[in-house]
Amino acid sequence: MSKPKPPISRTLSLFLFLGILGLVASKSTIEPCSNSDSCNAMLGYTLYTDLKVAEVASLFQIDPISLLTANAIDISYPDVENHILPSQLFLKIPITCSCVDGIRKSMATKYKTRPSDTLSSISDSIYSGLVSADQIREANSISDPSVLDVGQTLVIPLPCTCFNGTDNSLPAIYLSYVVRAVDTLAGIAASYSTTITDLMNVNAMGSTSIKEGDILAVPLPACASNFPRYSADYGLIVPNGSYAITASHCVQCSCGPGNLNLYCMPASLAVSCSSMQCRNSNLMLGNVTVQQSTAGCNVTSCSYGGYINGTIVTTLSTSLQPRCPGAQQFPTLIAPPSSVSKDSIFAPAPAPQSDGRGTSGTIAPTSSVVPSTGSLPGVTANAPSGSVSSDASFLVKPLARAPTILLLALFAELMVSML
Repeated sequence: MSKPKPPISRTLSLFLFLGILGLVASKSTIEPCSNSDSCNAMLGYTLYTDLKVAEVASLFQIDPISLLTANAIDISYPDVENHILPSQLFLKIPITCSCVDGIRKSMATKYKTRPSDTLSSISDSIYSGLVSADQIREANSISDPSVLDVGQTLVIPLPCTCFNGTDNSLPAIYLSYVVRAVDTLAGIAASYSTTITDLMNVNAMGSTSIKEGDILAVPLPACASNFPRYSADYGLIVPNGSYAITASHCVQCSCGPGNLNLYCMPASLAVSCSSMQCRNSNLMLGNVTVQQSTAGCNVTSCSYGGYINGTIVTTLSTSLQPRCPGAQQFPTLIAPPSSVSKDSIFAPAPAPQSDGRGTSGTIAPTSSVVPSTGSLPGVTANAPSGSVSSDASFLVKPLARAPTILLLALFAELMVSML
């Protein structure tokens, strides 16, 4: 005698359960950690509406100037912090990545709820899918997600990775990128001047398959600093094709496009700063002198050594190089965007070009502002150099424990009843 078919209601319940599983199947690269060290990282963020520069910065509790410089936007424009950025604009958001509960994440962002907010609207719209509603609920111990008090302050846990600040033994900063419906792994690799293999290694992927909502760690070539640990800007790293302002807005450090050597000089925002002249020299920060000789090229430079106890540290160095360096190349800056084209994206600068040749004389910046000339240029066995082989794993976004157990229990009971 054949068994009766399960009721239609149970069959529908099964499909509903499987549908729920599908909704939470987006993956995010998780980096385990065991120390208190932090690093600089970036988020790929798409504006959900028109917002001022200062409003975007406030959304992530970062300095508006750091937001602009991370995206190679010219800060010399009048009242640039109140410039309105268009909806759907893609930005790179600089954040500090910490070790929290054994994994890398950023917990510095706080959000104050508004009357129309829900956990889903906060996660999917306001924070552009960088966090899930369940992650916000768990981080804030919210028992009833349907009830949010207006003005309630929520901690927003955001994804990030460090991987020792390297990729294939070269300096890198990692961007947490939310996959769009139109994305392919090959397209993402091309946009960020990397390879499919590198992305697969970094994210511990077994195939090139990705889906909308996945969060990938994308390595961006960068210029790393070597400041002492007691420096206020210890660990400064600047993505290729952009710049950063440091030392209380007194020093501007840029990366590329000619190489991956950090170049620092007085900033355009400098108002009241300590001396930037190298001791026992008439060279100022950023100045370089070159002298061709039969043995090679004698290069003397005044470099930035960090911001220590309110003092800008400068270092005078002399070296004999096979050839003289060319004039310093600066990242190409863009005007603050006012419109956005379909599928537009701010991609990192192209791979570094070889340096030019020089002869003799002094190489010095002609202006304290980076020149603005137009548009922005362009398993784990083989994990990023310096990282532990088990550090990167492509994991499903964690659901809160109680709902997960409940769903699994209901599913088990449903399956038994259908036998």
